[in-house]
Order: sequence, then structure tokens, then C-alpha cells
Amino acid sequence: MTASPTIVLVHGAFADAGIWAPVTRLLLDQGHTVLVPPVFNRSLSGDAAWIRSFVEQIDEPVLLVGHSYGGAVITVAGVAENVVGLVFVAAYALEAGESLGALQGGFPDSDLAANLVYAPYPVDGAEPGTDVSVAVDAFPAVFAAGLDRRQAEVLAVSQRPLSAAAFGETASVAAWRTRPSWGIVAGADHTINPDVERFGYHRAGVRRVLEIDGPHLVMQTHPTEVAAFITDAVAELG
Repeated sequence: MTASPTIVLVHGAFADAGIWAPVTRLLLDQGHTVLVPPVFNRSLSGDAAWIRSFVEQIDEPVLLVGHSYGGAVITVAGVAENVVGLVFVAAYALEAGESLGALQGGFPDSDLAANLVYAPYPVDGAEPGTDVSVAVDAFPAVFAAGLDRRQAEVLAVSQRPLSAAAFGETASVAAWRTRPSWGIVAGADHTINPDVERFGYHRAGVRRVLEIDGPHLVMQTHPTEVAAFITDAVAELG
């Protein structure tokens, strides 16, 4: 590879692109080209198609980095021709034909399962869909542990929900089969059972796993370590 890749950071459910801000700042300060697109959280196939389209409009090679549900998204979107690697951060690394629910179902529930809230949303020409979000009062402990309480409260009331349909939709492909991959486990994760992360990464044959004793939003609590892991992946690709 002759050109340093553009780093595309993909957020997950219950958050938006701003969740990557500390890592984005560090990568930009180091001179990397970074893009942080929104994910609409409506369906795995639709979100992956959008990210793939976004990536394919970039002229340079791309390193895709996915957090949480964003890991499932890059698993599918990562087959774009210019994607040269995948980094999973406290994320789901799905197998082709596997859903989030199926992968999670093989392990004890995290604290997230008991603290989900469901609400309808309109769908043009069809029955309403169902949005899933984290109960606002539980959000700081379940999803934003380790953050300042006041910051966690703001994130709780501004979260981006995930369509319930995305939990049962299967991945059409697993890009880690044809792309080098790396993975970060958040050892104190209360949103995804850390064993789900470990299992997915091991199955994907990632080149390296970094275990951080941090919460689900490890990019917020440990941005230096996460940014360094990403840049190490860039260096390995070079």
C-alpha cells in the first residue's frame, strides 16, 4: 500500500458520530485523514449499504473502525474494494448469516438487556417500526460508565435509538474473512458482554487484540490507547 489510509470511524447504537470526538481529535492532531459519518440505525443492511457507499466515494484506501453495533456495520460494509482493514472497538464481529441477537444469545446478558425501552416510529407505506433505546436513568451506569455524570446525563437524553429490526437481521457477508482485522475488548463493558467481543475477534482471526480495563465507551475514557491502537493498525498496513 502506497498511501496512508483514510480512517473512517463508525459509531454504534444509542450514540452519534460525536462519541468518537476524543479519538478524532488525537488522530487529526497526528496528521491522519479522518472521517466520521452518521449511522442511521434503521437496519443492518441499510446502514452497511450507506457506509459502503460513503467509503466508495473516497479516493484513498480506507481503514474502517467500528464501535459496538458499528462493528456489525463494518463487517458488512468492509467488502468495499478500497477497504484495506477493519478495527473493532468494543464491537460485534458477526459471521455471515449471523445476527446481533444470535451472537449475543450464546452468552449471558449484559446489564443492557434489562434496561431497554421500546417506542414506535412511523414507516412510510408500512406498519410502524420499533425503536430501541436505553432507559435514561440507567444510561449513565449501563452505557456511559466511567464518564462524568453530567456528561453521561447529556448523552442519555440525546441518544440515537436503534431499530429493533436490526437485532434480528443477519449479516450478508463477513469482511474480516478477506480483510486484516484488529480488536479492542472493553473489559468493564456493561453494554456488550466482553466475552461476546472476545469470541467474535477470536473467530475472525484478528491480528491483535487489546484488552482495556474500561467501559463500553472506551474511546471516551481511554482515547489515547484507542487512537494508538488504530495508528498501529495503519502502520501494520503500511
